[in-house]
Amino acid sequence: MILRGHQANPWELRPWLEPGLSEHYAVSMLRGARDWFDTSSLALESRRVWTLRDLLPPGRLGDLVVRVPGDRYLGLRGALRGAQIVHAQELGYWYSMQAASLKASLGFRLVLTVWETIPFLDAYRNVRTRAYRRQTIIATDLFLAATERARTGLLLEGVPAERIRVCPPGVAVDRFGLAEPTPALVESPLIISPGRLVWEKGHQDVLRAVAVLRRGLLDGSDDRSRNVRLSIIGTGPEERRLRAYADELGIADAVEFRGFVAYDEMPSVYAGAACLVLASLPIWSWEEQFGMVLAEAMAAGTPIIASTSGAIPEVTGSAAGHFSPGDWPTLARMLDQLIVRPDAAALARAARDGSWIYSTEAAARRLAEAYDDLLAGRVA
Repeated sequence: MILRGHQANPWELRPWLEPGLSEHYAVSMLRGARDWFDTSSLALESRRVWTLRDLLPPGRLGDLVVRVPGDRYLGLRGALRGAQIVHAQELGYWYSMQAASLKASLGFRLVLTVWETIPFLDAYRNVRTRAYRRQTIIATDLFLAATERARTGLLLEGVPAERIRVCPPGVAVDRFGLAEPTPALVESPLIISPGRLVWEKGHQDVLRAVAVLRRGLLDGSDDRSRNVRLSIIGTGPEERRLRAYADELGIADAVEFRGFVAYDEMPSVYAGAACLVLASLPIWSWEEQFGMVLAEAMAAGTPIIASTSGAIPEVTGSAAGHFSPGDWPTLARMLDQLIVRPDAAALARAARDGSWIYSTEAAARRLAEAYDDLLAGRVA
C-alpha cells in the first residue's frame, strides 16, 4: 500500500506500473479528496480515504486550521488491514507517522522513501515533526534514499546503515526519449525554466541571465544570444513578482509564463527547448533533493545547465553544465556558449533504454528487490 498523503503524483509513481513490479505485487495507493496532483493518467489501483484536510474549507484558511491538530487519514487502520508492505515517505510527514504508529498492531513491514537531503534532527525540525521523526526511525524496516546525499543525511539522523538503500526514482524513457526534437531554433533559441514559482527555484536568476544576453551586456557574446527566449513553467506565489521583474529588466516580450503543464505534455516541451535551466537556490529548510525534470530532460536529450544546489551534481553527473547557486553571470556565459556551439559543453545524452539508472524499469527492479528482501528477512 502506497501512502503519499496529498502528494501522490504521476511522475514519481510510474515505476509501480512496470511489469517487473506489478506482476509480483498487488500495488494500491490511498488518495484523498484534496490531492495536489492529477493521478488519473496512472493505471494504479487506488482507494479513497478521507483526510482531516478534506473536511475543512479549501484554500489558505483550511491550510492554516489543519496545522493546529495536524493532518491525518481518517480510518487508516481499516484501509491498511491485510497489507504486507506499507510504503510512505520522509521522516517528518504526518502519514509516515500514522503508518509507523499502526505497524506493530497490523503487522505490516514499513518502507520509507526519503528525498530529504538536509539532516535536521531535532534542533532544526519544527516541534510537531520531532516526534514524527523519532517514531518513523524506530518503526521503519527499510529506508529507500533517493540519492547518496539523502543516505548520508539519514545516517546523521541516526538511521542504521543496514536499514538504508539508495533507490533513485525513474522516468518513462519511452515517453520522453521518443519525443521528436524540434529543429534547432538557431534564430530564436528557447530556454525552459521549470519548477514552482518560489524564490528557492531560482527563476529570478534565469531572468537576470536572459536579460544579460538580450541586452548584449556579455563581452564577446554572439548576436544569436540576443534573440534567446525564456519559458517559465509552473505556478506559485512568486508569479506576480517574476512578471514585474521581467518587465523591469526589459525582457517581458521574450518571457512566457506558461503556468502548469500536464505531465503528458512535457515530452514535447523538452523536444522544443534549446536548453533546460534548473537554477535552484539552497535555503535553511530546503535544497534541491533530486529534480525529476533533470532525469526527464536527460531522457529527452535536452541540454541541461543547473546549479549545484543539493543533489543536482549527483543526479546529473556529466549530463549537465553546472554553476554555483545564485551565480547568474556565469549562467549567462554558459547559455551564450551553448547557443553558439551546442556541443561545446559536451552535455551527455542519457541511454534511452530500460537499463538506464533513472528509467522506470530500473527503478521498478530496485523496488521489487527491496520488497523481496524485506519479506524474506534479508533486511536487518
